[in-house]
Amino acid sequence: MKIKLDENLSRHLKDPLSQLGHDVSTAVEEGLLGKVDSEVGAAAKGEDRMIFTLDLDFADLRKFAPGSHPGVVLFRPRSMGPFAVNRFVLKFSQETELTTLARCLAVVEPHRIRVRRPFLLDESLEWEGQYPLQPSMG
Repeated sequence: MKIKLDENLSRHLKDPLSQLGHDVSTAVEEGLLGKVDSEVGAAAKGEDRMIFTLDLDFADLRKFAPGSHPGVVLFRPRSMGPFAVNRFVLKFSQETELTTLARCLAVVEPHRIRVRRPFLLDESLEWEGQYPLQPSMG
């Protein structure tokens, strides 16, 4: 999975996530430090990267609706200490098939994961031959 680490997550997560087989970039590496969330989101979307973040603004469904981006994983660990956050993110990444969260908003908490998926009839879904039923004209 292609992942972009938001500026609020440690750059030290890049190597362990890469070792899990992910293609990881950081907001800091790309000069997005201090940029507004919409710019970070647009950069991630342009690169087809799922965003890993601690920033609650990415959970705003009006700005980042499921299906409108490659995916957002919002981490809500019990402790915000850097080592605890890194362990939390890595444990989740080791135990989760991230492709199942593509185009979704996932809120990862210590004892549950809440997932908001795109609407089933989302027109941006590119399923061949799958169209909403149309009334018969005959």
